[in-house]
Amino acid sequence: MTICATAITILLTAAAMLSFRNGDDKYKSWNELKALTARYSLVSENAFMQVYKVLMSPRCMNCHPSGDVPLNGDDNHLHPQGVKRGEDGKGLYALKCTNCHQTQNTPGLNMPPGTTEEWHLPPANMKMVFQGKTAHELATQLKDTNQNGGKSPHDMLEHVKTDLVKWGWKPGDGRTTPPLSYAVFTKQWNLWINSGAVAPAAREKLAK
Repeated sequence: MTICATAITILLTAAAMLSFRNGDDKYKSWNELKALTARYSLVSENAFMQVYKVLMSPRCMNCHPSGDVPLNGDDNHLHPQGVKRGEDGKGLYALKCTNCHQTQNTPGLNMPPGTTEEWHLPPANMKMVFQGKTAHELATQLKDTNQNGGKSPHDMLEHVKTDLVKWGWKPGDGRTTPPLSYAVFTKQWNLWINSGAVAPAAREKLAK
């Protein structure tokens, strides 16, 4: 039975991967993906559980806190200096993110990181919280256009190509990288979405 189940999973994965050849923007809306859910449910859920490990890592979660203060370090402590989100996610009053976070990492252990894309949190009207979310909750949130900034499946596929996301794998001295390589992460991200973007069962707990 184990061999049969493995063979079926491999075949489903291969079938899902074939759909990628038709282009990332084949599906224009989340509703158009529902038809794939029954066929590729297991493939999609397993892919998201891999994605979830990355999204729960400090490099991702620190910029997706449950409150309005960004997080710092591998222990996810609150950002010092009284920094807060602000309406546009770029800081409040004179404490703007780009005052310290420049276009590249500042050399030195645990110095301010930076990237070519302007450093920021999600805006106040679309906080996209990762902290404290189960896999089910986070997957559901990512697909909800009322919470994800109106992003389509294609938009979400494109989002992981941004410099701000890629920075997580080149975070500067003193910071760990996510548990998967960027190549494996993007492969699983694409597989999750293109095989139906299925949210894992609600019983799933936070990854460690």
